[in-house]
Amino acid sequence: MNLIRRFFGHLNTINRHKWLVMKHCFRVGLYRQGLMHDLSKYAPAEFLVGVKYYQGNRSPNSAEREIVGYSSAWLRHKGRNKHHLEYWIDYSIDPNKTMVGCEMPVKYVVEMFCDRVAASKNYNKGKYKDSFPYEYYLNSKEHYIVNEKTGELLGSLLKMLSEKGESYTFDYIKRELLNKS
Repeated sequence: MNLIRRFFGHLNTINRHKWLVMKHCFRVGLYRQGLMHDLSKYAPAEFLVGVKYYQGNRSPNSAEREIVGYSSAWLRHKGRNKHHLEYWIDYSIDPNKTMVGCEMPVKYVVEMFCDRVAASKNYNKGKYKDSFPYEYYLNSKEHYIVNEKTGELLGSLLKMLSEKGESYTFDYIKRELLNKS
């Protein structure tokens, strides 16, 4: 794939993802987070790496990681965006543990939920089902360093989406979850 196709393909993927997350965040009342979501992806340090490793059917971060051994774009991105559970990893005060996940504020867990739903829609396009984000979570959660409460909340929201659908889940988040936090 030539550079121009990778450039516009990656730009379109980011724009579509950002648009979907914004719509989801707006649906639950997180307007500022919807507008500000993933702006760091447009910075040259993230964007140009994304163009270089763009494939169209998965994250360029995965491709970079396979080739280089790590993803420079991801390392930068996760440290600047509070909706990623990796942002909330710190050294433990318990001498028997090294690293722990800190509890995330609910509004960032909700943004992470919106992000995962949007990413699943973006990469699965017309084949997307509400069960996909939960299935991905179940297949990946063993390697996460995440606070227990944060993991339970994210898992329960993804499971709810899988079982009860988007309308029910977004209404629940807006009325019950965010009203109480």
